[in-house]
Amino acid sequence: MNQRVDVAGIYVRDQDEALAFYEKLGFVVHTDVRNGDYRWLTVQLAEQPSFQLGLFRPGAPVHDAATAQALHELVAKGAMPPLVLQVDDCRAAYERLSKAGVEFTQEPVARYGKVDAGFRDPSGNGWKMIEAARSNTQ
Repeated sequence: MNQRVDVAGIYVRDQDEALAFYEKLGFVVHTDVRNGDYRWLTVQLAEQPSFQLGLFRPGAPVHDAATAQALHELVAKGAMPPLVLQVDDCRAAYERLSKAGVEFTQEPVARYGKVDAGFRDPSGNGWKMIEAARSNTQ
């Protein structure tokens, strides 16, 4: 049996706002289709074409209004599990993304043998940006 995860989704308050933010991170649109008010929007990194990140807005037809509001509030509070973005050089990525308008909640810090930084998207989803481990041959 062959299995893999192709899409993992996060909740966002506004899909256009989220798309503009994720484009700053280097993501590009993979799929953007609509069915009435419902929009299936996924993005991906060129370096990882087998994986898509879904940018989904809570609401009909999946959620009733009360559930959608509760989800928006939980995301805005940072209550959802953090996502991890692996980069080659955390400090350089921090500088580049800061200049692009990404607001960081934690500047790069060296710990546990790596360097990491933290930021949140406009909806409140938390991210850890972690420097990839260097091989012994470098």
